[in-house]
Amino acid sequence: MAQDFESKDTLLLHNARVILPHEVAPRASLLIRADHIARVSAHRGAESHRDITEAETHGGIEAFDLEGLTLYPGFVDVHIHGAIGVDVMEAGPEDLRRVALFLARHGVTAWLPTLVPAPLEDYRRAVESIAQLMRAQDDAPAAAARAVGLHYEGPFVNERQCGALRTAFFRAFRDVSDLDTLPVLDADGATHMITLAPEVEGGIELVRQLKRRGWVVSVGHTRATVEVLESAREAGAQHMTHFLNAMSPLHQRTPGPVGWGLMQDDVTVDLIADGVHSDLLMLRLVLRCKRAARVSLISDAVAPAGLGDGEYHVWGETISVKAGRTSNERGNIAGSVITMRDAVRTVSALGVSETDIARMASLNPARLLGLDQTCGSIEEGKRADLTALDSEGRVRLTLVGGRVAFDGLSLK
Repeated sequence: MAQDFESKDTLLLHNARVILPHEVAPRASLLIRADHIARVSAHRGAESHRDITEAETHGGIEAFDLEGLTLYPGFVDVHIHGAIGVDVMEAGPEDLRRVALFLARHGVTAWLPTLVPAPLEDYRRAVESIAQLMRAQDDAPAAAARAVGLHYEGPFVNERQCGALRTAFFRAFRDVSDLDTLPVLDADGATHMITLAPEVEGGIELVRQLKRRGWVVSVGHTRATVEVLESAREAGAQHMTHFLNAMSPLHQRTPGPVGWGLMQDDVTVDLIADGVHSDLLMLRLVLRCKRAARVSLISDAVAPAGLGDGEYHVWGETISVKAGRTSNERGNIAGSVITMRDAVRTVSALGVSETDIARMASLNPARLLGLDQTCGSIEEGKRADLTALDSEGRVRLTLVGGRVAFDGLSLK
């Protein structure tokens, strides 16, 4: 009934194409109450659900006409080091909020600030800033992408697959004290994820210890053999970080991480879909083998993302950006400068269906973090974390917990 709706916390999105978990609704409306999706109503001709119609005509309820736009679940980025000149390793809470606002403009509604190997004091400072940001989110929900935890990329990784990471701060695992020194978030519901190489000293026991503590364990920056990878999986590592990158390549006699990862149905992977880190044919190969159900998209963006070409000081060295490609002083690719929206465009150009894109950009990363019961797809009862894209893939509206985090509906 109309009298059940309260204008102060009720929002109507109507006339959108909506990407549902298993289908695309050509024309549908969403009723959002407080921070969750109260009703999804696919239009049948000129008809829609009675409650949606009543909400639309009820005075004072904010409504958005999304004619010509496609509504996706908000993107979830589990691997991002920074953007717009802000490096997570050096950022204060307000700097991180600037990144969160930038991410919302590009369709991201949840993210994991990602740390690189560094001195302990740098870790402590970065983790405290993330914790302060998360506590502020809880105290006064902000219209920006939510930080939902943190991701340690390293320090327990292989020097021979360092990528852009600083090997001076890599570690071995000899006993639990080596893990106890890693700062953790003092924030309710925080997710802790780590990328490690299981072949480092003590690596398999490290996986066991992390799983006991409830961490999400991912394999990356690795040259592990199939035998070691099997042991890591049995110990609890069932995901792989920026698959294909910073791991020994596929060889006919040493399949290594790539061959092993492609063959494991219970192992998921994430990809940097920028056309720089991996050839598009290789992305097609991974999608053919793993299917959309086992692939997440990530940005792996670094501080220069959003700033354009130039030279930037990141992680103690100069990183150059030219034509969308990063390069450090050693000539290695040093992260990306894409957004999740860009990754979505890339896989869309490969012919991936919209429902599969929504899985890879939203539901799968949410499931990896254990958040898929509350976000990651457009379903009644889930958080109203949503983003609307136009026909050119531009973000025109982003909602985080039912709040407008970016309104670009007037953009031409």
